[in-house]
Amino acid sequence: MEQNRSSCHRHAGAPMLVKGGEAIVPNVIKTVEVARNRCIPIIWVVREHDPLGRDVELFRRHLYGDGKPKPTSKGSVGAELVDGLVIQEDDYKLVKTRFSAFFNTNLHSYLQGIGITNLVIIGVQTPNCIRQTVFDAVALDYERVTVIIDATAAATPDIHIANIIDMKNVGVVTPTLEEWCQSMEQ
Repeated sequence: MEQNRSSCHRHAGAPMLVKGGEAIVPNVIKTVEVARNRCIPIIWVVREHDPLGRDVELFRRHLYGDGKPKPTSKGSVGAELVDGLVIQEDDYKLVKTRFSAFFNTNLHSYLQGIGITNLVIIGVQTPNCIRQTVFDAVALDYERVTVIIDATAAATPDIHIANIIDMKNVGVVTPTLEEWCQSMEQ
């Protein structure tokens, strides 16, 4: 089974921090370890923007004004993976500028080129990065799209659960990390 890993978590105290994101880091690490042990390709999806904010959504451009911290500019704390999440040599790093990892990137052609038909998506934030990527994957007819529910997070548990339910309603598989690991053993 070939799958995709997505993590957009930000450092504690960073401008784009998602409450609840820190709690899933151990499960994200474990998911990546399990995938590596099973020779499943790892794709890290990170958000990086131009320091002047020229490629940022209109509703966020005010964050990039003069004297502002430039929350997810390349090289800023907000654009780095948190401690414990490490991109290894065989992993693939994809930079995006919008919520979906598919929007205006080469992700779909990359996945097709290496024969990927099933995706497992983890990271934050469930109603934004996760949901948009998942809905695009469904629209692009990936055979199986899985979201590990305890390796994804949103600002609140209610927002997370509501979005998980919406994704389930379009055929997305939503196991816990333990359930996913067990299904991989069969």
